[in-house]
Amino acid sequence: MIRGGDTQTDRYSRQILFDGIGAEGQKRLRASRGVILGCGALGSAQAESLARAGVGKLRFIDRDFVEFSNLQRQTMFTETDASERLPKAIACSNHIQEINSEIKAEAEIVDVNHSNIESLIDGADVVLDGTDNFATRYLLNDACVKHKVNWVYGAAVGSYGVTMTIRPGDTPCLRCVFSETPSPASAPTCDTAGVIMPIISVVAAMQVTEALKLLTGHIEALHGSLMQFDVWRNEWRRISLTEPSPSCKTCALRKFETLDAETREFAAVLCGRHAVQVSPPGNSHIDLAALRRKLEPSGEVKVNDYLLRFRAGEYELTVFRDARSIIRGTDDVATARSLYSKYIGN
Repeated sequence: MIRGGDTQTDRYSRQILFDGIGAEGQKRLRASRGVILGCGALGSAQAESLARAGVGKLRFIDRDFVEFSNLQRQTMFTETDASERLPKAIACSNHIQEINSEIKAEAEIVDVNHSNIESLIDGADVVLDGTDNFATRYLLNDACVKHKVNWVYGAAVGSYGVTMTIRPGDTPCLRCVFSETPSPASAPTCDTAGVIMPIISVVAAMQVTEALKLLTGHIEALHGSLMQFDVWRNEWRRISLTEPSPSCKTCALRKFETLDAETREFAAVLCGRHAVQVSPPGNSHIDLAALRRKLEPSGEVKVNDYLLRFRAGEYELTVFRDARSIIRGTDDVATARSLYSKYIGN
């Protein structure tokens, strides 16, 4: 249904006037399917922009619910969403239908993992990264490279952001540029270092612009680089990218390790303890003293030579040197993984 007597020409008239899109590009957008993985700060901004641009089908994927602390930067959501603790994918879909009733919106409330990522991106013309950890990004990268789906990486924390566009087989993939997963707790997260809205706007705008170029067939207009921004320090860097790495295990060797159940992150409910254990894949090591410094502004922290304990509201995280963590206060694996990503990282 089209509300208020709108026609497609009226709604998109200013966009059609833009030479980069035009009437033909608008038709291509209407026939396209976009997938947004993660509906937080970046994802909600991406969702609104793509819906207003007229991308015909949008799938929103997120495992979390709306909280009041989200409202400072997650522009899609309202106080009502937070009060009702609506799943982000549902809230996002609801608001998109109010913004553009022509859009077919799909909400997926799932914890993305090796068993569902391939089906979640099935049929996508482009996937936009709105996630908050490298483990999920490597999973997305493996799935998109395997199935030759274009995707746009993006991340933001503090006042710093980064983005790059991956076209499998034609450009370097995420693994080409970041060959190894950053060690857990080695990088700041929004929940430990904060984030300001302007950097979200910049990164999301670049991601959406690249998506529009891909969907309208303007490959020549893609920036072809790893772009880095710091809006507080007034810094903007562009690192040119060339060909996929011939030694990349994803691109060149086509080894999709994260899609293999044997190498995925392991999480298990601890019977009778109202707790979940999360163990990242591979051999990891955490500097407990550094983690303590990172977490102290966010809650109560206690540490000894062997482990760190951190209280976040009703939850307590016990973190060991091997990056394994026991999250008390929940029997839900998705909640435990979300807390691990928020406070430990990756």
